[in-house]
Amino acid sequence: MTTKRALDFVDLTDEVMRCVEKHGIKEGLICIFIKHTTAAIRINENEKGFKRDFKEFMQSLIPHNKYYRHNDLSIRTENLVCSPGATDCINGHSHIQQLFLGTSETIPIEDGKLVLGRWQRIFLIELDKPRPREVFLKILGV
Repeated sequence: MTTKRALDFVDLTDEVMRCVEKHGIKEGLICIFIKHTTAAIRINENEKGFKRDFKEFMQSLIPHNKYYRHNDLSIRTENLVCSPGATDCINGHSHIQQLFLGTSETIPIEDGKLVLGRWQRIFLIELDKPRPREVFLKILGV
């Protein structure tokens, strides 16, 4: 999937439910994992007021326009995948945000259904910029 913008919430819940149903799992666990360091997987409520509050909070807590050594290509020497002048490596804020949020959620499966609260949804949260993202699902169960 491709995200649309920074701090975009992509609801994965229905897709995860279809995966559980497709594999016929009745009891077990499913882990939803993203292998990116500038995106997160989290469970929360799909409510626009909350999402706006979250975006404002993250932008104030870990702003994009602050100085980050990760963004300083005159001193950064590790894991460089961009050329001087490129902006795709200027994402120190999104790496720090991801450390607070995490890369995965594990959800129990009972009677073939995800054990989620009434309002809970599974989200991929984009912390950087629009780009293709890969989400991995691992089911353990019978």
